[in-house]
Amino acid sequence: MIAYHRTALAQQLVQALQGRSLLGDAHNGLFLAAPRRTGKSTFLQGDLAPALKQAGVEVVYVDLWADTRRDPGALIAEAIARALQTHLGLVARTARKAGLKSVKVAGTLDIDTSRIGQVDGLTLVEALRSLQQAAGQPVALIIDEAQHALTSEAGEAAMTALKSARDQMNQPGQVSLMLVMSGSDRDKLLRLVVSAGAPFYGSQIQALPPLDTDFIAHVAGLVEAQRPDLVPVDRAALQAAFAAFGHRPQFFMAAMGAVLSPLSSHTGRFEPALQQAAQDQQSQDEAQMESDYLGLKPTEQVVLWRMLDQGPRFRPYDAEALRFYREPLGRPVSVQQAQKALEALRQRTPALVWKSARGEYAVEDAAMHRWYKDRVGASRWPPASPQGTLALDED
Repeated sequence: MIAYHRTALAQQLVQALQGRSLLGDAHNGLFLAAPRRTGKSTFLQGDLAPALKQAGVEVVYVDLWADTRRDPGALIAEAIARALQTHLGLVARTARKAGLKSVKVAGTLDIDTSRIGQVDGLTLVEALRSLQQAAGQPVALIIDEAQHALTSEAGEAAMTALKSARDQMNQPGQVSLMLVMSGSDRDKLLRLVVSAGAPFYGSQIQALPPLDTDFIAHVAGLVEAQRPDLVPVDRAALQAAFAAFGHRPQFFMAAMGAVLSPLSSHTGRFEPALQQAAQDQQSQDEAQMESDYLGLKPTEQVVLWRMLDQGPRFRPYDAEALRFYREPLGRPVSVQQAQKALEALRQRTPALVWKSARGEYAVEDAAMHRWYKDRVGASRWPPASPQGTLALDED
């Protein structure tokens, strides 16, 4: 994968996080949404984190999808603990050798060096304050795929604790704790900010800009430098192909490498072959979603259909939902049957449905919403099964 840095965007976000932007509320929390595989994590780790460090900020990064088997609350606590242990390393090791169980940060707060990040150890608020004191500079906590925190009670509690830490550590004109939350699904990320009971109620979700014409110009320049016979590269054709790939650089660059490979049988201009590869990838993605949908039991299909249709308004067991399920099936669906279908959708590999600790449901992959809307717009919904119309479940 080529290195492409969005330095200007990173610098703008650093200014906003520091409270130096005239407009916006990023100093109270920056919430960024971008579809999967569009370069979000690469930007956070490769551009924003280094820019924050250059500005004199201690950066803690944690990806809640790094290990989905672990509780997200524990992952957040451990990331903060590792950063704190780095700063307390020499002091903590000396304390242990001396038989001491705790050390002081800035001469005030006792820290049990054996319990950092554990349930009965330091709270997140205390740990973040200690980290800021030990580092002697502001702290930025970057949580990638932050919506995953809502899948456990400990994760929800961690989010509430982070809001409390922000309120305690930040003062007018002085930002000591910067919070960056990213998510690949805007609807799920909204649950952190949209309701009065949400931990960051009132904050706004911002769309992370996709890679744009500057990225395409960068790629075209690399091609022209390595393949003078292809000068000039048709940048508009590359831009169209990139859009067809869903602005996903990994797929785009893989296809680019394939059509430009000396082992490729393709001859002549490469741009048409790249555009064809994009169309093939799009067809493959849609065929996979159709196959997944048609592979479901009828009740699972209509429940997923309702979820795709309603988005964040989805309520699985209300009267309207039960009426919706009944129409295509030609029979009633009980609450228990709907529950069973939802659980089956969650247990699939990969899972088709996401559930929060509060019992809220959403489609796991936001790309399915776009697929659904495209098919509805083309009057091609629901997908037609080779076996015909929906049959009855054997519940």
